[in-house]
This record gives sequence, C-alpha cells and structure tokens, in this order.
Amino acid sequence: MQRVKSEVTRGLRQQETNIHNQVWQAGFHDHAMRNEESLIRAARYIVANRLRAGLCRSVREYPHWDCVWV
Repeated sequence: MQRVKSEVTRGLRQQETNIHNQVWQAGFHDHAMRNEESLIRAARYIVANRLRAGLCRSVREYPHWDCVWV
C-alpha cells in the first residue's frame, strides 16, 4: 500500500497541480471479506456513508441501495 501511495503522490506532484500539502491521511485500515456477513456489513456501511455525511436524506437516494447485499 505504501508503494501505491508513494507513486500516486509522486505523479500528482509532477503534474502542475501545486499539491504540496499532505495527500493521504495517516494510516489506513483494510478488512478482508471472510464470509457473506462481512460482505453484507461492508455493503451497508458504504451505502450509509452518504447518509452519515449529510449528502442525502435517505439511503434510497443512493443508486445501488437495493443491491442484493443491502
């Protein structure tokens, strides 16, 4: 992951974007999908992100709210 982050940052700085501040937040958290329940929890979390961020008033405003895992 560190290599990917380094390459992306280097690429951004080579462009004329004037990015000199921190590009990534410190650390990251990954989670393996070990079973169907893990997948369901992750899908529900992703769909609810827009609601938690105040970008919508209902999860039904998310285009994929009715996917099989939610």
